[in-house]
Amino acid sequence: MFYFDFMLVLFTLPAVLLAMFAQYRVSSAYRQMSQVRARMSGFHAARKILDDAGLYDVNIEQIPGEMSDHYDPRQKVLRLSPGVYQGHSMAAVGIAAHEAGHAIQDAKHYAPLKIRNLAVPVASIGSNFGMFAIMIGFSLLFSGIALGKFVMLVGIVMFAGVVAFQLINLPVEFDASARAKTELVNLGIITGPELPYVSKVLNAAALTYVAATLHSVLTLLYYIMRYSSATSNDR
Repeated sequence: MFYFDFMLVLFTLPAVLLAMFAQYRVSSAYRQMSQVRARMSGFHAARKILDDAGLYDVNIEQIPGEMSDHYDPRQKVLRLSPGVYQGHSMAAVGIAAHEAGHAIQDAKHYAPLKIRNLAVPVASIGSNFGMFAIMIGFSLLFSGIALGKFVMLVGIVMFAGVVAFQLINLPVEFDASARAKTELVNLGIITGPELPYVSKVLNAAALTYVAATLHSVLTLLYYIMRYSSATSNDR
């Protein structure tokens, strides 16, 4: 029923190449900055930032995995991977500070974060079912079944929710990194001359979000074009 859409691959190729480059940058920056010693561990850096912001009730937990670090706004918990939680490196304090930045956003009711959190259910549905509906609809259209147009349109609308989520997520991530850099210097966790070490990791991570968003936007535009073309052909 499904077939390989080579035109989609070509249409989204710039985003795919950017994603590959971004992943390389992240791995390379993390590996390099993990070798640059910091004054304290990622745990202690995050704890100092949170305490300075008055967020004594936000706990910090160690979780398995690598680059699995995140802030859970529902549980008010920072979850850090072993390398970040225990690591005394620029990579560790940078990532820990970034996640602490999300906790500060949450405490200050940062609007884009609130919107992003509200959009999570919509994005989850769109991610799980949107592309499936698009592919079903496209396959039906390819087989000459008119119902495919409606199914494809439903899928496009659902997938648009994913794109909206990712677009909202970009300023949230950029702002968290900006807060992290400011707090790290202001609290004396790193010095001004050491800031480029942290920036190298955080900027590389930000590029992965840009690549993912670009891929989703191009995918959505491609299927909107295909839907418009199919609709025009019926007139």
